[in-house]
Amino acid sequence: MLLGMQITLGGVGGRGGTKDGFEVLVGQYLERCSGFARCQSEGFKTEEEFLEWVGRQRGRTAAQLVLLDSRGRKMTSEAFAGWLGAKRDDGSQHLVFAIGPASGWSEAARKQAHLLLSLGDMTMAHALAKLVMAEQIYRAYTILTGHPYHSGH
Repeated sequence: MLLGMQITLGGVGGRGGTKDGFEVLVGQYLERCSGFARCQSEGFKTEEEFLEWVGRQRGRTAAQLVLLDSRGRKMTSEAFAGWLGAKRDDGSQHLVFAIGPASGWSEAARKQAHLLLSLGDMTMAHALAKLVMAEQIYRAYTILTGHPYHSGH
């Protein structure tokens, strides 16, 4: 299988570099995705550092930025899988999903995003949001491939 898409799950702030239980689980989900896409997790100290990194990501197409934001679009797991599959099928090379700083994304960062995505109305710790996003990326790929991991309820 050709693994043409790169997925980066990034986070701004927090306890960068620590290998807590959340990061271990994030790594496990991203490893499960390795049969579908090249996946990595990155941490950044500041929003500025993150946006500079995104700007340096070059390929045939520009990296597409998805910012997790409480004001963003809400999707079911099935709808997210459809969105991810469409990105894969249209030749997107690099999707960057990112959890922002504790104070939220700046307006400048929000304007750079290809999609603002909400995980729901509840506020959650950044480490937990990153884990939920990693699991949803894996779930999306299992939905797209008909794997029994996702039972639909």
